[in-house]
Amino acid sequence: MQSTFTDKQPPAPIHAAIIMDGNGRWAERQGRPRAEGHRAGIDALRRTLSAAPELGIQTLSVFAFSSANWQRPETEVTSLLALLEEYLDRETENLVQDGIRLSIIGRRDRLPSRLVSEIERSEAATAFGDVLHLRVAIDYSARDAIAQAIRALIANPDVSPDFTKEDFARAVMGDDAPEVDLLIRTSGEQRLSDFLLWESAYAELYFTERAWPDFTEADLAEAVSVFRSRQRNFGGLPARAA
Repeated sequence: MQSTFTDKQPPAPIHAAIIMDGNGRWAERQGRPRAEGHRAGIDALRRTLSAAPELGIQTLSVFAFSSANWQRPETEVTSLLALLEEYLDRETENLVQDGIRLSIIGRRDRLPSRLVSEIERSEAATAFGDVLHLRVAIDYSARDAIAQAIRALIANPDVSPDFTKEDFARAVMGDDAPEVDLLIRTSGEQRLSDFLLWESAYAELYFTERAWPDFTEADLAEAVSVFRSRQRNFGGLPARAA
């Protein structure tokens, strides 16, 4: 006799991207140094990493330091870069234990050598993580990434001058990450700010007033729930996010 029991299909895996905005303003509203806002943002990232896999997020890209951030006061830039180095030093072992693979996207030639060494160590240590792929954008500009991809394709003798969209996608994305499904921005701003422009061509956008340091597991779950309830459209007939 054939069983009538059917398991509910798991939700389709998604690539979520987050512009982690509002750290400095969060601190200023409390009369605290902006650096404390960035440190509180690390706690929000930990919460997000903990919640992401159960929500069906297989790839998570976060904007940690944009190329435009070099224009901020030197003390804030130094503090941010030191915090990134500290995060990698302290969290790599936890990432390994949690099965999280870490990739850093963006330029490395302008970063302090100690930070670059820490990046390379963390990427190597976490290379076999298969629960979640965490991509952290440091000294990143999507426009710069697109320009660099074009230069690389033109300079490659094995690539036809009539390179395809697929050729370009591989060049600009730089790793095996899929295109972005859901892009979240915190703290009330509603713009992309030069983050993953190519990869987010058909991403669903979700904006929240919540400052990044206050972002919780429930906030992430709400964003994913809204995403899965939408009818996505890729230029043809709408398709549910699933």
